[in-house]
Amino acid sequence: MTQMLTQSEKYDVISRTVLMMVTLMCFFLFLCLIGALLSVFFTTPQIQENSRYILFAHILINDTVYLTLGILILFSIINNVYFPTSFCFLLIAIAATCFRVTPYNLAVMSLEQYVAICFPLRHMELCTVRRTKSAIAVIWVIGVSPSIADFVIICYSVEGSFFSHTVICSHPLLFISPLQNVVRSFVHILSFTLVALIILFTYVKVMLVARKLGSGKSSALKAAKTVLLHIFQLMLCMVSFISSVLETTIPEYHSVLRIIGFLVFTCLPRFLSPLIYGIRDEVFQKYIKKLYHGRICHLAP
Repeated sequence: MTQMLTQSEKYDVISRTVLMMVTLMCFFLFLCLIGALLSVFFTTPQIQENSRYILFAHILINDTVYLTLGILILFSIINNVYFPTSFCFLLIAIAATCFRVTPYNLAVMSLEQYVAICFPLRHMELCTVRRTKSAIAVIWVIGVSPSIADFVIICYSVEGSFFSHTVICSHPLLFISPLQNVVRSFVHILSFTLVALIILFTYVKVMLVARKLGSGKSSALKAAKTVLLHIFQLMLCMVSFISSVLETTIPEYHSVLRIIGFLVFTCLPRFLSPLIYGIRDEVFQKYIKKLYHGRICHLAP
Protein backbone atom coordinates (compact mmCIF):
# COMPACT_ATOMS: atom_id res chain seq x y z
CA MET A 1 0.00 0.00 0.00
CA THR A 2 2.84 2.39 0.84
CA GLN A 3 4.51 1.65 -2.52
CA MET A 4 1.22 2.26 -4.35
CA LEU A 5 0.74 5.60 -2.57
CA THR A 6 4.31 6.61 -3.33
CA GLN A 7 3.86 5.68 -6.99
CA SER A 8 0.59 7.60 -7.13
CA GLU A 9 2.20 10.68 -5.60
CA LYS A 10 5.06 10.43 -8.10
CA TYR A 11 2.62 10.34 -11.04
CA ASP A 12 0.73 13.24 -9.50
CA VAL A 13 3.88 15.35 -9.27
CA ILE A 14 4.88 14.50 -12.86
CA SER A 15 1.39 15.27 -14.22
CA ARG A 16 1.20 18.51 -12.29
CA THR A 17 4.65 19.61 -13.48
CA VAL A 18 3.86 18.82 -17.12
CA LEU A 19 0.54 20.67 -16.99
CA MET A 20 2.14 23.68 -15.34
CA MET A 21 4.82 23.77 -18.05
CA VAL A 22 2.13 23.53 -20.76
CA THR A 23 0.23 26.38 -19.12
CA LEU A 24 3.34 28.56 -18.96
CA MET A 25 4.25 27.80 -22.58
CA CYS A 26 0.74 28.70 -23.76
CA PHE A 27 0.87 31.87 -21.68
CA PHE A 28 4.25 32.79 -23.17
CA LEU A 29 2.91 32.33 -26.72
CA PHE A 30 -0.13 34.40 -25.74
CA LEU A 31 2.15 37.19 -24.50
CA CYS A 32 4.15 37.13 -27.75
CA LEU A 33 0.97 37.50 -29.80
CA ILE A 34 -0.40 40.21 -27.51
CA GLY A 35 2.95 42.01 -27.67
CA ALA A 36 2.83 42.02 -31.47
CA LEU A 37 -0.71 43.39 -31.58
CA LEU A 38 -0.13 46.03 -28.91
CA SER A 39 3.14 47.14 -30.50
CA VAL A 40 1.19 47.82 -33.70
CA PHE A 41 -1.44 49.74 -31.73
CA PHE A 42 0.97 51.92 -29.75
CA THR A 43 3.21 52.68 -32.75
CA THR A 44 0.48 53.55 -35.24
CA PRO A 45 -1.26 56.92 -34.68
CA GLN A 46 -4.02 56.11 -37.20
CA ILE A 47 -5.06 53.04 -35.19
CA GLN A 48 -4.89 54.91 -31.87
CA GLU A 49 -7.51 57.35 -33.16
CA ASN A 50 -9.98 54.59 -34.01
CA SER A 51 -12.47 53.74 -31.23
CA ARG A 52 -12.75 50.15 -32.41
CA TYR A 53 -9.05 49.49 -31.99
CA ILE A 54 -8.93 51.34 -28.67
CA LEU A 55 -11.54 48.92 -27.33
CA PHE A 56 -9.67 45.99 -28.83
CA ALA A 57 -6.38 47.06 -27.22
CA HIS A 58 -8.20 47.51 -23.92
CA ILE A 59 -9.60 43.98 -23.97
CA LEU A 60 -6.14 42.60 -24.78
CA ILE A 61 -4.56 44.41 -21.82
CA ASN A 62 -7.42 43.41 -19.54
CA ASP A 63 -7.20 39.72 -20.48
CA THR A 64 -3.42 39.79 -20.02
CA VAL A 65 -3.78 41.14 -16.48
CA TYR A 66 -6.50 38.59 -15.73
CA LEU A 67 -4.42 35.64 -16.95
CA THR A 68 -1.30 36.86 -15.16
CA LEU A 69 -3.13 37.11 -11.84
CA GLY A 70 -4.93 33.81 -12.48
CA ILE A 71 -1.65 31.97 -13.07
CA LEU A 72 -0.08 33.60 -9.99
CA ILE A 73 -3.01 32.56 -7.80
CA LEU A 74 -3.12 29.05 -9.29
CA PHE A 75 0.58 28.39 -8.76
CA SER A 76 0.41 29.74 -5.21
CA ILE A 77 -2.41 27.29 -4.45
CA ILE A 78 -0.63 24.33 -6.04
CA ASN A 79 2.61 25.07 -4.16
CA ASN A 80 0.92 26.02 -0.85
CA VAL A 81 2.26 29.57 -0.82
CA TYR A 82 0.78 31.76 1.91
CA PHE A 83 -0.15 35.41 1.41
CA PRO A 84 -1.50 38.03 3.81
CA THR A 85 -5.29 38.00 3.59
CA SER A 86 -5.34 41.67 2.57
CA PHE A 87 -2.98 41.02 -0.37
CA CYS A 88 -4.92 37.89 -1.33
CA PHE A 89 -8.18 39.86 -1.38
CA LEU A 90 -6.55 42.54 -3.55
CA LEU A 91 -5.35 39.95 -6.09
CA ILE A 92 -8.73 38.23 -6.27
CA ALA A 93 -10.61 41.54 -6.43
CA ILE A 94 -8.53 42.74 -9.40
CA ALA A 95 -8.90 39.36 -11.15
CA ALA A 96 -12.67 39.33 -10.56
CA THR A 97 -12.96 42.89 -11.87
CA CYS A 98 -11.01 41.97 -15.02
CA PHE A 99 -13.29 38.96 -15.47
CA ARG A 100 -16.39 41.18 -15.39
CA VAL A 101 -14.83 43.88 -17.61
CA THR A 102 -14.37 41.49 -20.57
CA PRO A 103 -18.09 40.98 -21.39
CA TYR A 104 -18.81 44.68 -20.80
CA ASN A 105 -16.08 45.53 -23.30
CA LEU A 106 -17.59 43.09 -25.81
CA ALA A 107 -20.95 44.84 -25.46
CA VAL A 108 -19.39 48.26 -26.14
CA MET A 109 -17.51 46.84 -29.16
CA SER A 110 -20.80 45.50 -30.54
CA LEU A 111 -22.47 48.89 -30.05
CA GLU A 112 -19.60 50.54 -31.93
CA GLN A 113 -20.18 48.15 -34.85
CA TYR A 114 -23.90 48.93 -34.68
CA VAL A 115 -23.30 52.69 -34.89
CA ALA A 116 -20.75 52.28 -37.70
CA ILE A 117 -23.19 50.30 -39.88
CA CYS A 118 -26.61 51.67 -38.94
CA PHE A 119 -25.56 55.33 -38.46
CA PRO A 120 -22.46 55.72 -40.65
CA LEU A 121 -22.84 59.50 -41.00
CA ARG A 122 -22.82 59.96 -37.21
CA HIS A 123 -20.14 57.38 -36.43
CA MET A 124 -17.29 59.90 -36.23
CA GLU A 125 -19.44 62.14 -34.03
CA LEU A 126 -20.64 59.44 -31.61
CA CYS A 127 -17.58 57.18 -31.43
CA THR A 128 -14.85 59.67 -30.63
CA VAL A 129 -11.63 58.82 -28.79
CA ARG A 130 -12.77 60.82 -25.75
CA ARG A 131 -16.12 59.03 -25.56
CA THR A 132 -14.45 55.67 -26.00
CA LYS A 133 -12.10 56.34 -23.09
CA SER A 134 -15.07 57.53 -21.02
CA ALA A 135 -16.90 54.29 -21.84
CA ILE A 136 -13.85 52.30 -20.68
CA ALA A 137 -13.82 54.28 -17.43
CA VAL A 138 -17.52 53.52 -16.88
CA ILE A 139 -16.85 49.84 -17.60
CA TRP A 140 -14.21 49.72 -14.86
CA VAL A 141 -16.44 51.55 -12.37
CA ILE A 142 -19.22 49.02 -12.96
CA GLY A 143 -16.76 46.13 -12.89
CA VAL A 144 -15.10 47.10 -9.61
CA SER A 145 -18.37 47.87 -7.76
CA PRO A 146 -19.11 44.22 -6.76
CA SER A 147 -15.57 43.87 -5.37
CA ILE A 148 -16.10 46.99 -3.26
CA ALA A 149 -19.40 45.54 -2.03
CA ASP A 150 -17.57 42.30 -1.25
CA PHE A 151 -15.01 44.19 0.82
CA VAL A 152 -17.74 46.01 2.78
CA ILE A 153 -19.56 42.73 3.52
CA ILE A 154 -16.34 41.07 4.72
CA CYS A 155 -15.45 44.03 6.95
CA TYR A 156 -18.96 43.96 8.43
CA SER A 157 -18.94 40.16 8.96
CA VAL A 158 -15.50 39.55 10.49
CA GLU A 159 -13.18 41.05 13.08
CA GLY A 160 -10.56 43.62 12.19
CA SER A 161 -7.71 41.11 12.60
CA PHE A 162 -9.04 39.00 9.72
CA PHE A 163 -6.95 40.81 7.09
CA SER A 164 -3.76 40.37 9.11
CA HIS A 165 -3.81 36.56 8.82
CA THR A 166 -1.90 34.58 6.20
CA VAL A 167 -3.78 32.17 3.94
CA ILE A 168 -3.41 30.09 0.80
CA CYS A 169 -5.00 32.49 -1.66
CA SER A 170 -8.15 30.94 -3.14
CA HIS A 171 -11.52 32.48 -3.89
CA PRO A 172 -13.68 30.26 -1.62
CA LEU A 173 -11.66 31.25 1.47
CA LEU A 174 -12.89 34.83 1.12
CA PHE A 175 -16.57 33.85 1.07
CA ILE A 176 -17.36 34.71 4.67
CA SER A 177 -21.04 35.60 4.39
CA PRO A 178 -23.87 33.98 2.34
CA LEU A 179 -24.70 37.51 1.18
CA GLN A 180 -21.51 37.47 -0.90
CA ASN A 181 -22.79 34.52 -2.96
CA VAL A 182 -26.11 36.29 -3.46
CA VAL A 183 -24.43 39.49 -4.66
CA ARG A 184 -21.99 37.57 -6.88
CA SER A 185 -24.73 35.45 -8.51
CA PHE A 186 -26.99 38.46 -9.04
CA VAL A 187 -24.23 40.55 -10.63
CA HIS A 188 -23.06 37.78 -12.96
CA ILE A 189 -26.56 36.77 -14.08
CA LEU A 190 -27.63 40.39 -14.64
CA SER A 191 -24.38 41.32 -16.39
CA PHE A 192 -24.29 38.41 -18.81
CA THR A 193 -28.01 38.71 -19.55
CA LEU A 194 -27.75 42.41 -20.41
CA VAL A 195 -24.57 41.92 -22.42
CA ALA A 196 -26.13 39.02 -24.36
CA LEU A 197 -29.23 41.11 -25.14
CA ILE A 198 -27.09 44.04 -26.34
CA ILE A 199 -24.96 41.84 -28.58
CA LEU A 200 -27.99 40.00 -30.01
CA PHE A 201 -29.75 43.33 -30.66
CA THR A 202 -26.75 44.74 -32.52
CA TYR A 203 -26.34 41.50 -34.51
CA VAL A 204 -29.96 41.56 -35.69
CA LYS A 205 -29.80 45.24 -36.63
CA VAL A 206 -26.52 44.87 -38.52
CA MET A 207 -27.78 41.77 -40.34
CA LEU A 208 -30.90 43.66 -41.46
CA VAL A 209 -28.69 46.37 -42.96
CA ALA A 210 -26.51 43.72 -44.63
CA ARG A 211 -29.56 42.10 -46.24
CA LYS A 212 -30.77 45.45 -47.53
CA LEU A 213 -27.41 46.11 -49.15
CA GLY A 214 -27.43 42.60 -50.59
CA SER A 215 -23.68 42.46 -51.16
CA GLY A 216 -21.71 39.48 -49.92
CA LYS A 217 -18.65 41.67 -49.50
CA SER A 218 -20.38 44.61 -47.79
CA SER A 219 -18.95 46.13 -44.64
CA ALA A 220 -22.29 45.42 -42.94
CA LEU A 221 -21.90 41.70 -43.51
CA LYS A 222 -18.34 41.81 -42.15
CA ALA A 223 -19.59 43.71 -39.11
CA ALA A 224 -22.32 41.11 -38.58
CA LYS A 225 -19.70 38.35 -38.60
CA THR A 226 -17.65 40.31 -36.08
CA VAL A 227 -20.66 40.71 -33.77
CA LEU A 228 -21.35 36.99 -34.16
CA LEU A 229 -17.79 36.39 -32.96
CA HIS A 230 -18.60 38.62 -29.97
CA ILE A 231 -21.41 36.20 -29.12
CA PHE A 232 -18.98 33.30 -29.37
CA GLN A 233 -16.50 35.13 -27.14
CA LEU A 234 -19.23 35.83 -24.59
CA MET A 235 -20.10 32.13 -24.51
CA LEU A 236 -16.43 31.32 -23.90
CA CYS A 237 -16.37 33.82 -21.03
CA MET A 238 -19.40 32.12 -19.49
CA VAL A 239 -17.56 28.80 -19.70
CA SER A 240 -15.11 30.24 -17.16
CA PHE A 241 -17.85 29.86 -14.56
CA ILE A 242 -17.38 26.09 -14.74
CA SER A 243 -13.96 26.21 -13.11
CA SER A 244 -15.20 28.42 -10.27
CA VAL A 245 -18.25 26.18 -9.77
CA LEU A 246 -16.05 23.08 -9.60
CA GLU A 247 -13.75 24.80 -7.14
CA THR A 248 -16.58 25.76 -4.79
CA THR A 249 -18.65 22.55 -5.04
CA ILE A 250 -15.88 19.94 -4.84
CA PRO A 251 -14.24 20.11 -1.39
CA GLU A 252 -11.08 18.16 -2.34
CA TYR A 253 -10.41 19.68 -5.72
CA HIS A 254 -7.37 17.79 -7.05
CA SER A 255 -4.42 19.91 -8.11
CA VAL A 256 -4.20 18.28 -11.56
CA LEU A 257 -7.91 18.89 -12.17
CA ARG A 258 -7.46 22.46 -10.99
CA ILE A 259 -4.73 23.10 -13.57
CA ILE A 260 -6.72 21.42 -16.37
CA GLY A 261 -9.82 23.44 -15.45
CA PHE A 262 -7.84 26.67 -15.44
CA LEU A 263 -6.19 25.86 -18.78
CA VAL A 264 -9.41 24.82 -20.55
CA PHE A 265 -12.04 27.06 -18.98
CA THR A 266 -10.05 30.21 -18.22
CA CYS A 267 -6.98 30.37 -20.50
CA LEU A 268 -8.45 28.98 -23.71
CA PRO A 269 -11.17 31.66 -24.10
CA ARG A 270 -8.57 34.40 -23.57
CA PHE A 271 -6.06 32.75 -25.92
CA LEU A 272 -8.66 32.78 -28.70
CA SER A 273 -9.47 36.47 -28.29
CA PRO A 274 -6.44 37.88 -30.19
CA LEU A 275 -6.83 35.20 -32.85
CA ILE A 276 -10.51 36.00 -33.35
CA TYR A 277 -10.26 39.78 -33.44
CA GLY A 278 -6.64 40.61 -34.18
CA ILE A 279 -5.16 38.22 -36.71
CA ARG A 280 -8.27 38.22 -38.92
CA ASP A 281 -8.32 42.02 -39.08
CA GLU A 282 -6.87 43.28 -42.35
CA VAL A 283 -5.52 46.49 -40.83
CA PHE A 284 -3.59 44.65 -38.11
CA GLN A 285 -2.33 42.11 -40.64
CA LYS A 286 -0.93 44.89 -42.82
CA TYR A 287 0.76 46.76 -39.98
CA ILE A 288 2.17 43.59 -38.38
CA LYS A 289 3.76 42.59 -41.69
CA LYS A 290 5.11 46.11 -42.18
CA LEU A 291 6.40 46.36 -38.59
CA TYR A 292 8.22 43.04 -38.50
CA HIS A 293 9.43 43.28 -42.09
CA GLY A 294 11.07 46.58 -41.14
CA ARG A 295 12.69 45.02 -38.06
CA ILE A 296 14.03 42.09 -40.07
CA CYS A 297 15.47 44.46 -42.67
CA HIS A 298 17.02 46.54 -39.90
CA LEU A 299 18.67 43.48 -38.32
CA ALA A 300 19.87 42.09 -41.62
CA PRO A 301 23.56 42.81 -42.43
